[in-house]
Amino acid sequence: MTIASIRRGYHVIKTVLQFGLDDLLPKHKTPWYFKLLRGCFFWLRNRHKDKNPAERLKLAMQELGPVYIKLGQMLSTRRDLLDDEWAYQLAMLQDRVPPFDSALARIAIEEALEQPIEDLFDNFDETPLASASISQVHTATLKSNGKEVVLKVLRPNVEAKIEADLQLMTQAANLLEMLLGDGNRLRPAEVIEDYRTTILGELNLKLEALNAIKLRNNFLDSDALYIPYVYEEHCYKRLMVMERIYGIPVSDTAALRAQGTNFKLLAERGVELFFTQVFRDNFFHADMHPGNIFISTDHPENPYYIGLDCGIMGTLTEVDKRYLAENFLAFFNRDYHRIAQLYIESGWVSEHTDVLAFEQAVKAVCEPMFNKPLDEISFGHVLLELFRTARHFDIVVQPQLVLLEKTLLYIEGLGRQLYPQLDLWQTAKPFLENWMDEQVGPKAMFKKVKTNAPYWADMLPEFPELIYDNLKLGRKLLGSQQQMLDKYLRYQQKSHKSNYLLITSAVLLICGTILFTQSVTLWPAYICIGLGCILWITGWRSRPKNRKF
Repeated sequence: MTIASIRRGYHVIKTVLQFGLDDLLPKHKTPWYFKLLRGCFFWLRNRHKDKNPAERLKLAMQELGPVYIKLGQMLSTRRDLLDDEWAYQLAMLQDRVPPFDSALARIAIEEALEQPIEDLFDNFDETPLASASISQVHTATLKSNGKEVVLKVLRPNVEAKIEADLQLMTQAANLLEMLLGDGNRLRPAEVIEDYRTTILGELNLKLEALNAIKLRNNFLDSDALYIPYVYEEHCYKRLMVMERIYGIPVSDTAALRAQGTNFKLLAERGVELFFTQVFRDNFFHADMHPGNIFISTDHPENPYYIGLDCGIMGTLTEVDKRYLAENFLAFFNRDYHRIAQLYIESGWVSEHTDVLAFEQAVKAVCEPMFNKPLDEISFGHVLLELFRTARHFDIVVQPQLVLLEKTLLYIEGLGRQLYPQLDLWQTAKPFLENWMDEQVGPKAMFKKVKTNAPYWADMLPEFPELIYDNLKLGRKLLGSQQQMLDKYLRYQQKSHKSNYLLITSAVLLICGTILFTQSVTLWPAYICIGLGCILWITGWRSRPKNRKF
């Protein structure tokens, strides 16, 4: 454990105790060792007794920095788990984090541009438009075309703070694996390493710009999602410039209702966007908290989403994507036996798992969800119950699915907020059925043949020559293999002969030594020793020189 990790660990404990978060634990459920540990930090007292618990939690996460702020952002969407006051306070972490000094922002922007702001932009606003956990946004006008833009710049020293938190998390995960002795199943270190890759990628605004461009291109003709235009020539590791957009935050349901937004269509499009990004494009926005999602003010009867902050994007392997789609379909069709089979086939549970027992366990958790609207079910509760069930079947946690699970929770939170009566099953099932039809069966085979036909046509004239070359290569390889086999056999023969002579010489030398010490007549001893020496020299010299076959 490094000095930096110890220092950061102490800062986390200090912040938790000074904001009185330990008081949130029920006294009758607090274990004795926790009380003992709390007593070891007797000098750290609650300094915010005048504030309510929800505000204290928000301020503590704000104090601890980006990693904890992002946790608060995710929790703010879970109104089924939190009451309104807690959700309201944590929602402030989405885009109302206290800004840093605008003078520092100007310095950082000009360092990235390597020239004064006024050379490229007019009307630069020193007052930030928004301030988040990792970055801050200022507005300006681009000199070259007069378009309104926003300049997103990283907070000072944010990389060092995140690295310290990640080190602490890594060490905690390693300790957890050691204590539980169950790292192969839970794999906490691997999950944290996957999170490290994700959040460090978010610190590179150039990479975020490229992600935004790719996502924009995926939905250029869509009436469901709009991604602002990115000015790639003005994007750097710590600075990003993109089109300024105007919309209503998705969390401002009062304003959406006032403009006559079609909430049902909006909620359905949210579900469709999730499945489209995951299954059609295999490139999904994995940070869809309300601070990053706006709703258009144009045509409220036909609303579309505006997506920001593409720093965290997720992808899946083709195998995981296929198994996931089949799992969803089996789930929608209540085919729990197929779900159990898929988990075994994908390697997510052991091949020795009792399929029938696993099927019944999944059915007990999932069956109560059907025929209910979104406001009467909770994916969070279902995931918790599934994890509890999985512990009995040694399920292997899949780190590559962590981002997807997080995104699904965000989608559920948004859907519950916008249109709680949404029938999730009827919205998602047709999309998945169409996607599966395109992946398997005659239609999928025809599509693959059509896609590869130009390549095969180009390669067709080369087929005779390729066949001839491969036949020649095969004959040459057969000859080489025979030569290697002959060399190996000769090596083995020499080795056996040498070992036989050396063992025989050792026996003769031992016999000669015994006869020399016990026999009155010495000439048998001399013969054994002499013959043993001759055989040893012969065996040593007959050893194979090398093992190159």
